[in-house]
Amino acid sequence: MVSRAERGPVADWFWTIDRFFLATFILLMGIGFMLSFAASPPVAERLGLDSFHFVKRHAAFLLPSLAVMIGISFMSPRQVRRTAIVLLVVALGLMLVALFFGVEVKGSRRWVTIASISIQPSEFMKPAFVVVCAWLFAEHARQPEIPGNFFAIILFGMVGSLLVAQPDLGQTILTTAVWGGMFFMAGMPWLWIVLLGGFGVAGFVSAYYMLPHVAGRIDRFLTGEGDTFQVDTARQAIIRGDWLGQGPGEGIVKRIIPDSHTDFIFSVAAEEFGILFCMALVIIFSFVVLRGLSHAFKERNDFNRFAVAGLVLQIGLQSMINIGVNLELLPAKGMTLPLISYGGSSMVAISVTAGFILALTRHRPEKRAQERSLFRVHQGVPAE
Repeated sequence: MVSRAERGPVADWFWTIDRFFLATFILLMGIGFMLSFAASPPVAERLGLDSFHFVKRHAAFLLPSLAVMIGISFMSPRQVRRTAIVLLVVALGLMLVALFFGVEVKGSRRWVTIASISIQPSEFMKPAFVVVCAWLFAEHARQPEIPGNFFAIILFGMVGSLLVAQPDLGQTILTTAVWGGMFFMAGMPWLWIVLLGGFGVAGFVSAYYMLPHVAGRIDRFLTGEGDTFQVDTARQAIIRGDWLGQGPGEGIVKRIIPDSHTDFIFSVAAEEFGILFCMALVIIFSFVVLRGLSHAFKERNDFNRFAVAGLVLQIGLQSMINIGVNLELLPAKGMTLPLISYGGSSMVAISVTAGFILALTRHRPEKRAQERSLFRVHQGVPAE
């Protein structure tokens, strides 16, 4: 245990970090690792790999992800902002490279290979985009003559264009919703709400008529006709799990779900551990969102407020989309469950998001020092 009397980076970090957030993120990582034992062996066996191939890879990504989250949580808000700018520039550059030289998977070019490691740049773009937009919105709120909102709109247009070009409609919708929520917090005029809402509807309609795979997924969701094997199987797994589940390793339906270790890990959790366990997962994600919004509501600094709200909104909406697809409440869309699903890029990127949240919600040591200094001056005590 670190003593309150100690002074140093680690001691200050320990006593200023939001330990509820920290414990929740570590808990989600632990649950994800546990579920990898249940969800990934059938997939590995179908691919002719060692049964625990994906479990071992999940463990290999787990420690670096934890290190990234803890390391970023030591940063000051200024360091978070600078890190996000660099990360965003690199991620956008790699997204552009992926369009021309990336590996095509299921008709989309979202991956680039660097030193034999496959990376999905759009995953790292998301938290960086939120932080940079929060900075732009905050600068405009602080000095209205600075066109921060205008620059945020241009940046959103660049990001949206790259996502549509991949194409990745799910990430486009997620990014748009988070950006719109932040813009609304920043005081979006009603004219902008109407204009951007109209563009959003027009974009969705255009995607339906111009992208066959989007139309196919929406039609299958609305009519129930066509290839609905994956979502139907996921529903069967949830139904079979009932309230308390079949028990660890006792799942049967999970063995035929193609993406059981990534997009449909929630269904595997339901089959083996039950609906009550899944409800607990939903509560955990809800806690992250509500606690983050509570921090944002109390925060006086506009940048911190917009950034924290946007980051927790991103985690909340992404988890909602994943769970909604598993429950057949939303059209099928490949999107991971944050910190739970298998995937190196997703896990490390969400850890970056978690690290940003931890860094921005800390009780800053410099604030305490400033308050003590002001108190001493007020009492007529010379500054040290």
